[in-house]
Amino acid sequence: MKANMLKTLKNNPLILPIYAPTLLLAFSRGLLIPILPLYVRDFGASYGLIGMVLAAQQFGMLVADMPAGVLLRQLGRKRAMMVGLLTLITTTILLFWARSVYEAMALRFVSGLGMSLFNIARHLYLAEAVKQTTRGRAIALYGGINRIGTFLGPAVGGAAAAAYGLRLPFLLYGVAGGTAVILTLIFVTRTGAVIPGETQKHGLLNTIKTHYRLLAAAGTAQLFAQTVRAGRNVIIPLIGADVLGLDVQAIGTIISAAAAVDMTLFYPAGWVMDRFGRKFAIVPSFLIQATGMALLPLATGFTTLLMITCLIGFGNGVGSGTMMTLGADLAPTATRSEFLGTWRFIGDGGFTLGPIIVGGVADLLVLQTAALFLAGSGILAGLIFARFVPETLKRHDMQIAD
Repeated sequence: MKANMLKTLKNNPLILPIYAPTLLLAFSRGLLIPILPLYVRDFGASYGLIGMVLAAQQFGMLVADMPAGVLLRQLGRKRAMMVGLLTLITTTILLFWARSVYEAMALRFVSGLGMSLFNIARHLYLAEAVKQTTRGRAIALYGGINRIGTFLGPAVGGAAAAAYGLRLPFLLYGVAGGTAVILTLIFVTRTGAVIPGETQKHGLLNTIKTHYRLLAAAGTAQLFAQTVRAGRNVIIPLIGADVLGLDVQAIGTIISAAAAVDMTLFYPAGWVMDRFGRKFAIVPSFLIQATGMALLPLATGFTTLLMITCLIGFGNGVGSGTMMTLGADLAPTATRSEFLGTWRFIGDGGFTLGPIIVGGVADLLVLQTAALFLAGSGILAGLIFARFVPETLKRHDMQIAD
């Protein structure tokens, strides 16, 4: 039995090359969720500057996404993953020694460059490794593994920070991330050019020109969707600490509880996408998250913040893997790496806007008002996906999935 299990692990195209490193990186990222806003605040930063530092990684990803899609064709999947991972992990560890808010911002920006290259290479691997009829479940499982790591990480990060200071989680990040590098090095198969063909013929600008109508509709919806997703990671710790007076360990516990709700829904989300269609998971996901954001200003203490955050986690779990599945469905085979780079660019634009909106609105008005802006973003995402984005799983594919 043990030999069969090892054989399964070795032969499965996703478990060791993708799922295991994803779990480690998600755990690493979760370590930082409850402490990053507080770490930046310790430099004496305003809410606006806190938002800028947290958004710096997303801004780095935004800058790199489309060039990374082109670079991926030249490097191949494995080399792209390795370069991206090493850049991400090294710059995150260096935050342990950062001496100013601007140094921290620069390191976060460079980490975003590495994350962009790794994410697009991983997305391409997933798009090519599974058929469309099972893609929803395969990518939802990937999303679920991300959520499991996010569930485990915040409580550990919050406890470590409470016991040893806000900087220790950066070193823990390096340990888990280094293990992900080793798995990627051993188990991801090396390729040359990812998609054969001439770069000039299948270039970035040609990809955008050919698919601009589709990218405009689906991209706008994704922009609003990722804004609300990114904003929750900033506004929940800040409301907990600055409005409700909760400590870092309590905030970590709340975020982990929401992640527990979130991670239980990845299989139902994938099943719904493959059985009924992608939009049957996408639209409810962002409308539920919008409802939770609208309720955040009503939180009065640990219990009410916990309940509202869990509602937001439920909505996010319903949408597990939806944006990656939709992007993989929409991407044309001949220009898949360039299309996915553009798709990531749009989504990362939303991730960049989320922390900036929270910080900017909180500085101009009050922190609770930023939650209402994020709620509006979630409503717009749901409505645009429902009305203007085509369903990518056709009836014939639904019958095959059955």
